[in-house]
Amino acid sequence: MTDFGAPGQTTAPHELPALRRALLEWFDASGRELPWRAGPEGGRDPYRVWVAEILLQQTQVARGLGYYERFLDAFPDVHALAAAPEAEVLKAWEGCGYYARARNLRRAAQIVAAQGFPGSSEGWLALPGVGPYTAAAISSLAHGEAKAVNDGNVRRVLSRLSAQPAPTERWVQARADALLDPARPGAWNEALMDLGATVCTPRAPRCGLCPLAAFCAARASGDPAAYPAPKVRAAVQERRAVALLIGDAQEAVLERRTGRLLGGLMGLPAEEVGAGESPRQALERLCARLHVQAGPLLGQVVHTMTHRRIVLEVVRGHALPAARLSAQPVAKAALSRLDQKALALVAQRQDSLFVL
Repeated sequence: MTDFGAPGQTTAPHELPALRRALLEWFDASGRELPWRAGPEGGRDPYRVWVAEILLQQTQVARGLGYYERFLDAFPDVHALAAAPEAEVLKAWEGCGYYARARNLRRAAQIVAAQGFPGSSEGWLALPGVGPYTAAAISSLAHGEAKAVNDGNVRRVLSRLSAQPAPTERWVQARADALLDPARPGAWNEALMDLGATVCTPRAPRCGLCPLAAFCAARASGDPAAYPAPKVRAAVQERRAVALLIGDAQEAVLERRTGRLLGGLMGLPAEEVGAGESPRQALERLCARLHVQAGPLLGQVVHTMTHRRIVLEVVRGHALPAARLSAQPVAKAALSRLDQKALALVAQRQDSLFVL
């Protein structure tokens, strides 16, 4: 067994070809068949690869496949995406979360439609919403550029190969660069990611099926799942808010949300509960702003987004004569998962007294 990439050590030149060959032979036989992988290595459709890489940044592949096909049906090429209104793009992205990705994708598509696709990782990196990982992935898959990717799966595989408990981003990138197969960079990158996703998994690595088992220091240690050590997670922040349902599950008053997380999406009129404030006070402020009278409490929904947990009280609202509000079809609006949950409450409404 060779310790590939241990601190202070380098890979023995005569052993690196064997490691590359083992992984690529496994990938050729067992790699996942994914729609954006159609075409020759280094010559794939950059648009399809790009959309997939952006969509999968915060979405698992199994869940993302349906979203990907839906998005490509709506916007089959970069010109269609560049010409689409933002609201249509957000609607097609609905359910994927992290909607800033969709807004940046559209902005970048407008640049590409005018200037053409970048031909290198540096060119991709200059586009809105494209970071080092995405630039390396697209350039290696679509252009055959020898750029190594560094994502969670790659980090885990390389950490275990060297039994490195706390791999830094710099360490992982250096190891990825050193091991990259220059003859098949795109296939190598995909092979590492597929290995981490299907075999070298976080909690129960399937070492008996791993093509790199003979090279793996973590496996030799007897406890491969201990590498890398778990990251310290940021505490989840709870945010409370109140929302008004004025209408029904088919047609309701909606407002365009602002802010980085849900900006551009439509949603039920809502107010965040401020520090030291009660939900009732937030509701009174919301009713005063809209000229609406509060009705019964429809229920509560909880939605978690990485480091945030949103607790939303949904209340029936009745417009007063001074209100200037109009309902719109909710099926045509781009809604966050939070608002979809809130609208679902109308189907299970209980005529309880409004108490907050």
